[in-house]
Amino acid sequence: MEGNHFEFPYDRLLIATGSAAVKPDLAGFEAPGVMVVKSLEDGRNIKNFLKNNHVKKTIIIGMGYIALEMCESLVGLNIAVDMVKPNPVFMPWLESSMAQTVREGLEAQGVGVYAGHTVERIEPFADGLKVICPDLTLIGDMVLVGIGVTPCSRIAETAGLKLGVQKSIAVDRNLRTSDNTIYAAGDCADAYHVVTGEKTWIPLALRANRSGWAVADNVCGKDVALAGVAGTSVFRVFDFEVARTGLSVSEAEKFGFVPVENMIKSGSKAHAHPGNTTIQVNLIGDKKSGRLLGAQMVGTEGVAHRINGPAVALQSRMTVEQYSQADLAYAPPFGPTWDPTLTAANQLLKKL
Repeated sequence: MEGNHFEFPYDRLLIATGSAAVKPDLAGFEAPGVMVVKSLEDGRNIKNFLKNNHVKKTIIIGMGYIALEMCESLVGLNIAVDMVKPNPVFMPWLESSMAQTVREGLEAQGVGVYAGHTVERIEPFADGLKVICPDLTLIGDMVLVGIGVTPCSRIAETAGLKLGVQKSIAVDRNLRTSDNTIYAAGDCADAYHVVTGEKTWIPLALRANRSGWAVADNVCGKDVALAGVAGTSVFRVFDFEVARTGLSVSEAEKFGFVPVENMIKSGSKAHAHPGNTTIQVNLIGDKKSGRLLGAQMVGTEGVAHRINGPAVALQSRMTVEQYSQADLAYAPPFGPTWDPTLTAANQLLKKL
């Protein structure tokens, strides 16, 4: 509406403003060649920059899912990559030896991994850019900022609606905001965590899509409530599939659980089957109740869909012992007789 004021009457209103990529308010972050990665338009901007410039090296600020996936794509184009972030722990939600496996995979591809360095500014340098930290300077032809997203909740805040975790729009299980005639769905809204029962903000595609469906049903008179999210996610970086669901140990401690974890290594196929590779599985259980709290996996195959078993177990509030008795499918090309997640559950039981 070109900035003009306008009014629309409504019976029910849906806010689905999504999320926006975080871009620090620091010197140099608006320079040509410094781009975020969120929308299709961002992708087009990056492709156009690569097409019109001779990019030999890219600096990626951040080491989350999108940053790592962009790293793989750029290396596939024969572009060198350095990654930098302030947190000294490479992947803080992942069991340490598993995170080290992923880091070594990156470094084997020639990627520079600089964790524990706070970016202060970006400066032009010859035909490129310098990313400057107090103790480190990285030079590249392009800079990608992949440090996460923030909910687009300003319209809700301005309207006086209640905000939740990380300034996301607070909604009930029916996706209603603090105004019963207004709903919010997608990355702009919060959710309940199926393990903790507490509010959380985990902007992932399935929840966004499902919440949109639920709002449509509720607006049309059908009472639909959503149980919540477990934060189930998976991504690929070079040879590795990396997946998680539920809580990490530190997250579990924060919510009052007494977490115990156990990491095992198993085969992706039956041990004598051609192409058998190693899968690492880390399960986390609660010492007090025996509940399964979370799972993490790393491997070169068989991870992406295998994480769905523990995800369903979390949704069902299963104990580790109950999950250990799950009747999972077996065939030599797809896994050993004892699925790696069952082996992990059996071993974790010894600690609970």
